[in-house]
Amino acid sequence: MFSGGRRDALRFLSAAAAAGAWPAAWGQETFPAKPIRVIVPFAPGGAIDVAVRAMTEKVSLEIGQPVVVDAKPGAGTIVGADAAAKAAPDGYTVLVTTSSTTINNAGAYKKLPYDPAASFAPVTMVSLGSVMFAGPATAPYGNLKEFAAWAKAQNRPITFGSWGKGSSGHLFGELLRTRYGLNMQHVPYKGDVQALTDVRGGVLDTTFSSPVSARPLVRANYIKGLGMTGPRRSGGMPELQTFGEQGFAGFELAGYVAVYVPAGTPKPVIERLNKAFVAAIRMPEVSQRLIDQGQDPIASTPEELAEVYKRDAPQWLALMKAAGVEPE
Repeated sequence: MFSGGRRDALRFLSAAAAAGAWPAAWGQETFPAKPIRVIVPFAPGGAIDVAVRAMTEKVSLEIGQPVVVDAKPGAGTIVGADAAAKAAPDGYTVLVTTSSTTINNAGAYKKLPYDPAASFAPVTMVSLGSVMFAGPATAPYGNLKEFAAWAKAQNRPITFGSWGKGSSGHLFGELLRTRYGLNMQHVPYKGDVQALTDVRGGVLDTTFSSPVSARPLVRANYIKGLGMTGPRRSGGMPELQTFGEQGFAGFELAGYVAVYVPAGTPKPVIERLNKAFVAAIRMPEVSQRLIDQGQDPIASTPEELAEVYKRDAPQWLALMKAAGVEPE
């Protein structure tokens, strides 16, 4: 029955179990055995939701199981992040979110239902992204300097939207307000789509938004782009100047999109998910979708994502403090 003898086979199994190799191999071979839920803590139809749906279609092909996107917007990604943090650490619940969840929220809230530094295990980065600042198409200004001059001449606070308190959009708005002496008031939304709609309709003065959500409205002349954050122009809207190019310093940091699982998920499961998501991100059609919305595709190992967090978190939190964002 056993080519090397029954005794040798049993000796091998005992050694493998003692070393922990058998459970790892077992997890790699059997996972996934059922559909995977991907929580997206943003509104359906927004930039992140669109990118995730394109990506998960390819992930499903890689793993041979359905991948179901579960949009859970609200409270600056807290609703969806909390649901993911409380899920079983078995790999069947995945969180795809921005650095707002793990970095910005830590500086915006005194108490969170999840631990930004400990509730999640990293899987891979997806992309680095820029944020657009936009106003209505009928506005009497066409760039940042003209906007600043107009805002200072108004006898009221100028409203600006973002996709939630502590988000990079909120942070950039507070930085614009404090550094350049503008009377601006933040209005948080569940997602950037509704904020853009309100800018178009005259309900909201301005908003920070993802390029993919704003671009169709800009090109249809419903709103106008005023500037792009980040160190360089967006691949999706290369015609729009960055804040830095217009003489507005301090807006060079870029947020990122990343994939996480609940802390405690077995390493072999994380490795399997990493392999599937990285393969999807590197597919030309997925990469192009990310580029079209102003994102730079940047798949990584779990360890690389952890290092990016350690490097960027102090910088973002220092920026929040400098911008006057106080935790509530």
